[in-house]
Amino acid sequence: MTGYSPLEIWTIIIVMGIGTFFLRYSFLGLAGKRPLPAWALRYLRYTPVAVLPGLVAPLVIWPTATGGAFDPARLIAAVVTIAVGVLSRNTLAAILGGLAALYLGLWLIG
Repeated sequence: MTGYSPLEIWTIIIVMGIGTFFLRYSFLGLAGKRPLPAWALRYLRYTPVAVLPGLVAPLVIWPTATGGAFDPARLIAAVVTIAVGVLSRNTLAAILGGLAALYLGLWLIG
């Protein structure tokens, strides 16, 4: 299906795992015993805020479940999730609100 043999796939997985380990170790292992400067700590606070939309946005705009076609139910669920999260300041409430909106939207829209 992918054109890769199982040996090639496992080689890619192992090499990517080793590369990821050394990238993280270079930051955490080598600099981990020294305190980070205030500017670095300030920027690190924004890492989850920057990464999460990058992971979620393609799933909302080009969902695999619909073959990459735009799906209004997923867009509505994303908007509801953001709204509930901002208004309630509660992560679990945002997740459950988005989940309910997705399933309601899929049921209503189809």
